[in-house]
Amino acid sequence: MMSPLALLRQRRNPGRIGFSDVLAYIYLAVGVFLMFGPVVWLVLSSFKTRSNLDEFPPTFLPLAQQSVAVKGYDSKLPLYNVTMPDGSKRVLAQVRRIGVISQLVDPAAPQTIIKVNMDKRTALRHLGLDWHNYEHPLRHFNFGRYLWNSVFVTVVATLVTLLINSMAAYALSIHEFRGKNFFLVAVIATLMVPITIILVPVFVVVNEIGLDNSLWAVILPGAATPTGVFLLRQYMLTMPRELIEAARMDKASEWQIYARIVMPLALPALAVLTIFSVMWRWNEFLWPLVVLSKSETYTLQIGLNAFQGDLQTQWNYLLAMTVVALIPIALVFVFLQRFITSGIANTGMK
Repeated sequence: MMSPLALLRQRRNPGRIGFSDVLAYIYLAVGVFLMFGPVVWLVLSSFKTRSNLDEFPPTFLPLAQQSVAVKGYDSKLPLYNVTMPDGSKRVLAQVRRIGVISQLVDPAAPQTIIKVNMDKRTALRHLGLDWHNYEHPLRHFNFGRYLWNSVFVTVVATLVTLLINSMAAYALSIHEFRGKNFFLVAVIATLMVPITIILVPVFVVVNEIGLDNSLWAVILPGAATPTGVFLLRQYMLTMPRELIEAARMDKASEWQIYARIVMPLALPALAVLTIFSVMWRWNEFLWPLVVLSKSETYTLQIGLNAFQGDLQTQWNYLLAMTVVALIPIALVFVFLQRFITSGIANTGMK
C-alpha cells in the first residue's frame, strides 16, 4: 500500500508539476476538508465552555476567559482589556455588570470602582480545554453505564449477526436444495419493508416473551439482516466449487465445510459485514428508544438524548459525549478498513 507521503509525490509527468497535478491536489484538499473538517470542529467544540459555544460569531478554537484573584473578593474576577475615556488601554477585572455599564477594578488597586460602557471592553482569553465537559457526564449522568451497554449490544449483536447471516448465505450459495431462489428473493424483498411498519408487531412479540427493558430486546430482533445475507452470499459464490466438492467426496459434513472451508475463505466479506454491523448497532436509536424505558438499560445514543430538552440543550456535554461515541467506530474502521476494498469488490456490490 502506498504511503500518503509517496502519494503526494506522484506526478503525471515525472520531474515537474502540471496543471492536472494542481487540480488533483485541490480536489484532494477539498475532499479532506469536507470529510474531516466537521470532525475537527466537533472535537474542538467539545472542549469549549457553554458561554464559548453561545458566542456569535463562533470561534474555531476553545477559548477560556482569563481571570485573576483580587483582594477583597471571594472568587476570581474576569479580566478585560478596557479602552479608557482618554483613549488609553488598561487591563481591569470586572466586578459586576449592570445593564450596559461594567464596574471594574484594577487588580493592583481594587479600592476604586471604574465604570465604563460594556462596548469599551474586550475579554482577555487564552486557549483552554474544558475537561469538565467529559468528566461531569461520566461521573454524574451514568454515562459509563450507557457506554458499557452500547459496547455489549454492539459486540454481541455483531457476533450473532455474523453467525446467522453467514449460515443463511452458505445455504443460499453453497448448499443445494429445492426453492433456494425463492428464499433468496424473499430475503432480499425484506429490504423494501421500512422498520417503522414492523415496529409495533416486533415490540408486541418482544413484550410477550418478556424481553422488554433488557439489552437482549435490542440485540435479537435485528440479528438477521438481508444486506448481510446478500453480501456474504455474493462473496461465497466466488469460491471455487471444486474445493467444496472435494470436501464432500472426503465425507465432510455440511457443517464441517461451512466451519473449516467457507468461513476462513470468507474473512474479507465478514470483515466488511463487521464494520457495517458495528456502525448499525452502535448508532441505532429508534428501536432502543421504543423498547428501553429504564435508565440502567439505556444505550449511549439514548443517553445522548437526555441532554436535549424542550427549553434547553446542554451542548457542551452533548458534544463531548458525541466524541466519546465516535471513538469505538473510528477504532473499528482503522483496524478493519484494509478489508473493505477487497471484500466489497468480490461481492459484486456497487
